[in-house]
Amino acid sequence: MERNQGADRPDGPGPLGIRMRGVACRHGRVDAVRAVDLDVEPGSRVALTGTNGSGKTTLLRAVLGLHRGAGGEIRVGGRSARTPAEWAWRRRACAWIPQKPATGRFPLGGGELLDSSGAPAQAREAAAALGVGDLADRALHTLSGGQLQRMYLARAVGCVAAGAGVLLADEPTAALDFAGQEEAADVLLGLPATLVVVTHDRTLAERCDRVLEMAAGSLRERV
Repeated sequence: MERNQGADRPDGPGPLGIRMRGVACRHGRVDAVRAVDLDVEPGSRVALTGTNGSGKTTLLRAVLGLHRGAGGEIRVGGRSARTPAEWAWRRRACAWIPQKPATGRFPLGGGELLDSSGAPAQAREAAAALGVGDLADRALHTLSGGQLQRMYLARAVGCVAAGAGVLLADEPTAALDFAGQEEAADVLLGLPATLVVVTHDRTLAERCDRVLEMAAGSLRERV
């Protein structure tokens, strides 16, 4: 029996479900995502694997509304997003760790990034636990790749504390050493949110509930 996604408490705290039907995205004339159907249960951890250019990042960006012209239906917490108000709710409901974290068009400080999470105290606490709390006064463009990833991870912790029920993470451990990857995985998997993570980190993928492989814009589940 199909799950009623409307029961995912879209207006309350806790993990939210994701439902995709016939999702398709193009980059120019190239089909980046091809008719993807996917149900992600609230609170589950799903890893998306596959080669570069297979459509993983595009799929996450479509959930956030960052890929214009995406076709099909995407619901988060039982809600679609068509109006500006609905998209504003979607972006509050979904925390986001990008593959290539932005450092800001103008010098953006680490503290400003953390405070933008909606729960500054929790984000700064997470930053301290991740070893980057003393970098809050530094401009993001002066940080190393690993430091920047830790800052965005701490911000995601704040977003979830502020009420986000979904965390979408794109290669959140790529710039970290083995110890850092394990630490980041512990944080990601320990958050009270539904997790969809694009990763080449085999250890992180194996710790997830489901592993999906993407190739040429299509998804299949690894058994």
